[in-house]
Amino acid sequence: MLDSFAGSGTTGDVVLQMNKEDGGNRRFILVEMENNIAQNITAERLKRVAQGYTYKDQKGNRKKEAGLGGGFRYCELGVTMFDADGQICEEVKYNDLAQHVYFIETGQPLPPKAKKHFPLLGIHNDTAVYLLYNGILKDKKANGGNVLTRAMLHSVPKHEGPKIIYGTGCLLSEEKLRELGITFRQIPYEVKSS
Repeated sequence: MLDSFAGSGTTGDVVLQMNKEDGGNRRFILVEMENNIAQNITAERLKRVAQGYTYKDQKGNRKKEAGLGGGFRYCELGVTMFDADGQICEEVKYNDLAQHVYFIETGQPLPPKAKKHFPLLGIHNDTAVYLLYNGILKDKKANGGNVLTRAMLHSVPKHEGPKIIYGTGCLLSEEKLRELGITFRQIPYEVKSS
């Protein structure tokens, strides 16, 4: 279920109750634009519904309300990746793009051990994913750090298996890319938006 006006989290509460009642595996996405409400009301309610909570009754006795089970993941949206012309927005930082690229390629989040501002994002199913992006897309010079050149290739961490490399340009021939097991994806045109 999708609730784009999550507010107090009633939709998530109902889905968790339905799953508890019939053993279902329904999922939900709740969207709340007001940060204070999202953190302190929506997420707090879902946490209590799923995990349970303690409270004091009218006589001051401590009571425990059992949780329904299940759970949720709380996420915050980052900056908009693309502008109206399909270009990467200037506000997008290296790590924003790195997380996006890695997820699109692997379906997995960027590994926690991934180094910031490091061309090798990670290796998934023996395929290394690289990002040549210094945060300034206007720098398209071959030596600017965004273009795949022979020199750049020698300076990135080595990987013997297949490689996917994102950059603003490539000065290697298609034949050389095949020989080296490289799939080159041009930024921003081959950065998928979903």
